[in-house]
Amino acid sequence: MNSTPSRVPDLSDRPYRLVVEREMRADPHAIYRAWTERFDLWFAAPGSVAMTPRVNMPFFFETEYAPEPGMPTIRAPHYGRFLRLESDRLVELTWVTGRGGTAGAETVVTVELTPRAAGTLLRLTQAGFYDETARAATEAAWRDLVLPHQDEILAGPADTD
Repeated sequence: MNSTPSRVPDLSDRPYRLVVEREMRADPHAIYRAWTERFDLWFAAPGSVAMTPRVNMPFFFETEYAPEPGMPTIRAPHYGRFLRLESDRLVELTWVTGRGGTAGAETVVTVELTPRAAGTLLRLTQAGFYDETARAATEAAWRDLVLPHQDEILAGPADTD
């Protein structure tokens, strides 16, 4: 699976980027699989994932959420392709969503996994936003919602003693 990409997006006109680090309780192998084979386990709507973890292979999935209780469910498509894969160490992919996400910009998400005694240090970088508003909203989503949810799904509820 170790490969280098043939076509990396030109991000020169989209200078905004974010970095989020999180100590995850799951091991690097579980997190790597979640990003390459199991989006439906922790992020994507069941049955919506079309994904083969190979460099330059495109993927598609949808997320579903209700903005408020009782409101209709919103489906949000996500598109991209894998750029680099290093088993249990690194996943790099392009990531395109609509309003409330990348606003149609092709961004590059890099997930670096470093083993720790009690899990993994996950470092997520996402580059290529057109503006600070999309960057800030996406950073908050990764930090406060998505990565904590992934950690809970992969490792179970955290002890709160």
